[in-house]
Amino acid sequence: MSTEDSARLAWFKSSYSGNEGGECVEVATTPGAVHVRDSKEPEGAQLVFAAQSWAAFVDFATRH
Repeated sequence: MSTEDSARLAWFKSSYSGNEGGECVEVATTPGAVHVRDSKEPEGAQLVFAAQSWAAFVDFATRH
């Protein structure tokens, strides 16, 4: 995904993230995919997961 395309995504931080500028990730969703990036480097690399894989990860993380 190009930087221009990435800028069009609606990125959001976790409600657990504060405004202190700490270690945070941002997430954006598209049909069928979840994009994850470092909030301190929004123009940097990002990871993209299939929606089903992200859902499985969140389910696992909330149970452990």
